[in-house]
Amino acid sequence: MTMVLTLIAGASGRRNLPPLADAVAVAVDITTEPTWLAHDACDLVLDAISPRLAEATARAVIGDAEIDVLVQPVTNRRKRLLVADMESTIIENEMLDELAEFMGLRQKVSEITRRAMNGEIDFTAALQARVSLLAGLPNHVLEEAVGRIRVRTGARQLIATMRSAGAVTALVSSGFMVFAEPVAVELGFDHVVANRLDLTAGRMAGTVPPPIMTGESKKETLLTLAAEHSVPLQQSMAVGDGANDLPMLGAAGMGIAFHAKPAVAASARWRLDHADLIGLLYAQGYRRDEILG
Repeated sequence: MTMVLTLIAGASGRRNLPPLADAVAVAVDITTEPTWLAHDACDLVLDAISPRLAEATARAVIGDAEIDVLVQPVTNRRKRLLVADMESTIIENEMLDELAEFMGLRQKVSEITRRAMNGEIDFTAALQARVSLLAGLPNHVLEEAVGRIRVRTGARQLIATMRSAGAVTALVSSGFMVFAEPVAVELGFDHVVANRLDLTAGRMAGTVPPPIMTGESKKETLLTLAAEHSVPLQQSMAVGDGANDLPMLGAAGMGIAFHAKPAVAASARWRLDHADLIGLLYAQGYRRDEILG
């Protein structure tokens, strides 16, 4: 099976990419020239070396340069289904942290968020605990928080390019539909799935009605969408940053931990620590002139 090693540079790693790509090629005994997808990404086709050894060797050569390394089969490289986490992945924010700021509780809530996303505490319990702290928050604050949403660099290009190529895209969030829906509409996702908030008399009730979107729920959503759209799992991609994303990352043909919490980055087969979301397109072999937006 032919394998490809892709190097993708973050902003500060771009000037070092050409010499390091050459050094990686020598270290893994590649005789062909790199295929440049863009000034910040290139492919190296592997010969006899094992994929795991090639990746480890490349990481050793790169050292602390801000360059990501992905190794995968060439077959089924371009994906027909993308399932993406929202908070700290497609957008920069954690929206419960944003709401907590209106009540002077950001530090307390963000610490619970951090521990849950790193897998230190149960996600569902952490979600309910954070929402309970926000009981009584008026509805208009939810609208104000929507205005604070910051879409990550590359998100628009990722969704536009994959949809143009015929892929199905889904935003699957363990956050709340009041935030996920406007993000999905703005970016053009085909599907959006998220939790709902209990609201009473124009205020947050401090509870989350079932069913709650858990890590297993995200995985099941991926499997359901793949079946509904007749997409083999090898042709699916998932991306997320938190511990509750690991089930879907493991189920997808390519599951990428994106700027992930330490425990998640260590557990995922693939990860992007430095590149923006356009890196998910380079991972699929898209060249810069094929990327929309």
